[in-house]
Amino acid sequence: MKTFSKLIGCMVLSMLLAVAAMAQEAKPVSTVLITNANILDTNKGKLAEDMSLLVEGNKIAKIAKSIPAPDGATVIDAGGRTITPGLIDTHVHLFWNVGEMSLMYQSPEYIAALTLVEAKATLMRGYTSVRDTGGPVLGVKKAIDQGYFEGPRIWAGEAGIGMTAGHVDLRPYHQRPRPFGGAEWSDLEAIGVAVLADGVPEVLAAARLQMRKGAHFLKTFSSGAVSGLYDPLDIGEYSFEELKAAADEAKRWNTYLAVHTYNDAGTQRALEAGAMSIEHAHLLTEPTVKLIAEKGAYLSTQTGVYLAPAPSGWTDDQKAKQQQAAAGLDTLFALAKKHKVKIALGTDLAGSLEGKKLQKVELTNRLKWFTPAEILKHATVNNAELLSWSGPRNPYPGKLGVVEEGALADLLLVDGNPLENLALFEDPDKNLLVIMKDGKIYKNTL
Repeated sequence: MKTFSKLIGCMVLSMLLAVAAMAQEAKPVSTVLITNANILDTNKGKLAEDMSLLVEGNKIAKIAKSIPAPDGATVIDAGGRTITPGLIDTHVHLFWNVGEMSLMYQSPEYIAALTLVEAKATLMRGYTSVRDTGGPVLGVKKAIDQGYFEGPRIWAGEAGIGMTAGHVDLRPYHQRPRPFGGAEWSDLEAIGVAVLADGVPEVLAAARLQMRKGAHFLKTFSSGAVSGLYDPLDIGEYSFEELKAAADEAKRWNTYLAVHTYNDAGTQRALEAGAMSIEHAHLLTEPTVKLIAEKGAYLSTQTGVYLAPAPSGWTDDQKAKQQQAAAGLDTLFALAKKHKVKIALGTDLAGSLEGKKLQKVELTNRLKWFTPAEILKHATVNNAELLSWSGPRNPYPGKLGVVEEGALADLLLVDGNPLENLALFEDPDKNLLVIMKDGKIYKNTL
């Protein structure tokens, strides 16, 4: 009996020691309390004044008029300033920070280093989440997620899938064409920005390759492009069968297809094939915009890349296409509002770190067509919904785009009221006093 009692005692002691060791190893949950803040409801476009907000771990635990500070909490007195959700950009190219020739012929580690620089700059501009629509960024995403570098959450489409003579065919005229049915890669394909695929079998293979790499959605093309070398804006890229192959493959992976398109024919073909995110779309007429609404797809729009000066080195043809696309913004936004199309906000800036600073004016660019409340909803609530359509491929399960109990703690503390002055976001160094992503403070100037 004594032996049995000793055995039981040893077992209990071992269990207690194990529990104590686990408790010692477990990291305490970080808590942040923000007091005296006005909280922006981006769904309704209204402020709740003089509120407190408690973050525990990576989520918003409580919002109330007054919250006692937990032991060990970091306390921030907002001083009557405004808490907003972190901004979201649904069309970026984090990898593309130099000109096309430099992109293909610079050392890969230099390009990767610039990608990390741009990722941090994006976060410091208040964009806590981005959707990358063309480029090899999964490695950068992993390094950011593991805490080695600062940057936003990243949803990646990896290489855009395009056809010979289409938008992503940037091969020089003298380069020999790839063998029909062959696997020879162009320079742009080799670095992972795009992949050329002609015909249903090649499109399927290209789509599956992106999903094999870990993509969260697929991206392809169904019309000409502003910056393309061989494709006028009026042409169609990809047949219905090719687009349907990509859309069906995305559905098999329980995610969706995003499609670059400017004209009616390309957009209608993409929608009928099953695409759910329509990128650009500046030259659409009313029947096509109405079809976007009927399909429940998102219209993913950009302004800065069209309203900015043309990049150095662009041909007269590229500059003319840029002006043509810019001229279509008035009609596009008027029709989208008329038919209550779901609008996502992106920037599509590429080519230089300096040029990407225009991300700061993407919100105010839109004041010609929308109210500050509408624009902020596009950049938060709407964009978060589009990101969530990655379903099981979503790398960050949880609610984004809102300041609500239980939502992920991606927050900005803005020095002013953005419902009255959206230009506050044009100077993030001065006006974004606190930047938080996933419950971690990346900037605090209070």
